[in-house]
Formats: sequence, C-alpha cells, structure tokens
Amino acid sequence: MTASDSSIATARHAARAAADKIAQDIVALDVSERLALADVFLIASAPSERQVNAIVDGIEEELIKQDRRPVRREGRSAGRWVLLDYSDVVIHVQHEEDRVFYALERLWKDCPVVDLQLGDDTSAKAAAGSDSE
Repeated sequence: MTASDSSIATARHAARAAADKIAQDIVALDVSERLALADVFLIASAPSERQVNAIVDGIEEELIKQDRRPVRREGRSAGRWVLLDYSDVVIHVQHEEDRVFYALERLWKDCPVVDLQLGDDTSAKAAAGSDSE
C-alpha cells in the first residue's frame, strides 16, 4: 500500500505554502506501510518560533482553500514544534534545534520519500532568507 493521490496532493499544497514562508528542509515521507493512521508525514523547520508559527499559518491558509481543516493542532502556543493533523497527512513544523534533536527522518528512515515537486525553489528561498547583506 502506498500513500493515496489525495494525500500526496495535500502534502504538496502544504509544502508549497511552507516554502512560500521560507521553511527549511521540507521533506515528506510515505508512512502508509508503517502506520494505519496516516499516509504522509510532512516535516519542515525554521530558525525561530515566530517563523515556525508563520509557516503553520501559511499551511493552514492554503489547505483551507483546498477545503481541508486539521482535526487536531498541537504546540501552537510554544512555537517550537507544531503538529497539524489532517488525518491522512500529519504535518510537523519544528524549530531547527528541535528537528535536529528529535530527528524524525531518522526514526522513519525506512519510509519512502514523497516527491513534493518543489524543484530547487526551497533551497533558493532559504538561501535568500538567510542572506542579510
């Protein structure tokens, strides 16, 4: 079993919204073989709590346009690790320090990576965001 087309489409919309808010290291994993409760984990990070929350806002706004609302949201007040649960897609937006510490990609390393079709846009935007010259 692999992630459904609708789950992958949702993950791609969320990833584009995250990239627009200069999220770093956006990765999606097909966890459908390992978990019964979700098809895709989308993981992104940011260097500050404020940016984590901005990324979350951007994702939620985009997915509302797709008529998707999270069934559960956790961690919003702290802004260190926000989880958005859309049932089939679970989105993790983490402060970069927490992402290194918890290493979700390492925990799910046996799961295939989903092609988010972002091209090199995310690395270019991240580089532009980190250049303050």
